[in-house]
Amino acid sequence: MDEQEFVRTVAERTGLGRQEAADLTWATLETLAHGLSPGEAGDLVTELPEGLADAVRRGTTDRIERFGHYDSVRRVAERTMLKEEEADRGVRTVLAVLREAISEKEFGDLMSQLGTDFAQALE
Repeated sequence: MDEQEFVRTVAERTGLGRQEAADLTWATLETLAHGLSPGEAGDLVTELPEGLADAVRRGTTDRIERFGHYDSVRRVAERTMLKEEEADRGVRTVLAVLREAISEKEFGDLMSQLGTDFAQALE
């Protein structure tokens, strides 16, 4: 799945405009990258199209942050100026599209580092 298709899918599923969906996607990937080890972030980057991989690179740090789904929603809402309800739906949607766009193994590795709070948000 290329970047345009990824963003278009997020836009269709959230009801957001294309630019809002792109901003949401970037903010979500960058935020989630804060919770990943550099190695896991690097693995994720290899499975994403270049533009989305840049968002993960920007969020990757040597210090892994621990935060739950709600904190990620709050951070994404602040970055995108979306209401928290829209950001919540958006973060869930980006994760769901990500599950379709990358390998099952990589998605499992990603979710194991993010924690059960994120897995429950997808259910």
